[in-house]
Parts: sequence; C-alpha cells; structure tokens
Amino acid sequence: MAIVLALGAAAFYGSSDFMGALAARRSAVLAVAFLAQVAGLVLLAVLLPFLAPVDVGPAAIAAGAAAGIFGGLGVVAVYQVLSRGPMSVAAPTTALAASAVPVLAGLVQGERPGPSALVGIAVAFVAVTLITRERHEHAVATGWSLRPVLPALGAGAVLGLFFVFLHASGDDAGLWPLLVARMTSVPVLAALLLARRVSVPHDRSLVAPVLVSGALDMGANVLFLLASQRGMLAVVAALTGLYPAATIVLAQTRLGERLQPVQFAGLAVAGVAAVMVAA
Repeated sequence: MAIVLALGAAAFYGSSDFMGALAARRSAVLAVAFLAQVAGLVLLAVLLPFLAPVDVGPAAIAAGAAAGIFGGLGVVAVYQVLSRGPMSVAAPTTALAASAVPVLAGLVQGERPGPSALVGIAVAFVAVTLITRERHEHAVATGWSLRPVLPALGAGAVLGLFFVFLHASGDDAGLWPLLVARMTSVPVLAALLLARRVSVPHDRSLVAPVLVSGALDMGANVLFLLASQRGMLAVVAALTGLYPAATIVLAQTRLGERLQPVQFAGLAVAGVAAVMVAA
C-alpha cells in the first residue's frame, strides 16, 4: 500500500509543479506560492472533519510546524527554479535532491531497505549528471551546464527537509501534522509578501491554475504522509522522487520542450535508481 500511495503522490506533485511553474512565469513567484498554499489549506480544512480524531502530541505539532517552514520556502524555491529554466532539466534535478535528503535521513535514523537501495542512491546521483547535460544552440559541442543545476539542487534540498519533518510527526498523528504545517507556512509566506510588497494576482486566468496547483500539492502531501506512515521513509521518498515524470510529460506536450537523448537516458537511470531503492 505504501508503494501505491507514494507513486500517487509522485503523480500529484509533478502535475502541481507544472501548473505552479506556468503561473509563476506570469506573476511573482512568492504570490503564486502563497495562493497555492492557501488553496491547499482550504482543501485540507474541508477534509479533516471527515477523518477519525487522533491524539496529536507536542512532538507531532513541533514536527508539523518545522515541516511547514521548509515546505513553504521549498515551494517558493521550486517554483522559482521551474519558472526560470527548462522544466525538463530543473524538475528532475530538484526531485533527486528532494528525495535524496529524506532517503539519507531514513538511513541515518536506522532504516535498512537493503543493499540494492544503497546502490540505487548512488545511481540516482549519476542520473543527475546525465540529466544536466544540455546542448546549447550556439555551441559547437555539447557541454555541461551547472547554471540551472545548483539552484535546483538547493530548492530540492529544502523541500526534502519538509518530507523529513513530516515523517517525524509520527505514524499515529493522522493528517493533523499537515494542518499544522500549512497553518505555519501560510503566515510565513504572507509575512514575506508584506515585507516585499508583492501584490496577489486577481486575474481569473492566472488564479485558476494556481488554485489547481495548490489542491494537487495538498493531495500529494496527504498521499506522501499516509505512505510514510505505512512504510520506510527511504523507500517512500525514493518513489515520490519520480514526480518529474509528470512534469516532463506535461512540459513536452504543452510547452514543446524537447530532451536530448542523454537526458532521456538520465531519466531512465533515475527511474531505475528509484526502483532499486524500493526493492
């Protein structure tokens, strides 16, 4: 069940990132992230009354609040990266970093998925190298580009901490840590909006995809939390890290982006790495 939930989370995260990144290309990234977070909070508030009550302790609340800080800042960073660079490069790089952090955290905490998982983690970093190899139109030969890579790695690492703290909230807290996380991230982003004097867009053609992105993101968060409560963090994080597949498919079909053969190979290697980690 944990594997199915993690794969579902991957599909939702990838679709959410695509919708959010498109909106971020037309408006301020911070405003887009704020609206998406609010949309997710509203959706979660609607769902919670239908769930069984649970006993949420101080540790779970603290972990949820920490997850909210890293989650809010991570969403801003990811949207920033995806809106500025090719999604087909930025999305996989961000995902590998976002999954590597919780995978390593799980191993440090004593999780032992098996020898193949350790090999899979190493293979994932090889995939990053392949995915970031781009062909520049005005260059004679294909070269290595780090410009879109480093910000994507940083954004992914921040988002990875969100997964770590969300998992740390415990297996018996239900979805309440997500509510704490979102009630933390929304005020943080609101404060940043006020400090930077960024206005929230009102155009329906822009607000609609942002709200959809926020709803998809919350759906992904719910699936990830349920998966991590039923399986090892390292395994769930590795499978969730496959989410760029949805982003890339949408980017290629909707935006006309095209990957180089070596980048296709990188995506294939990334998929193999995730499967090995989950084995």
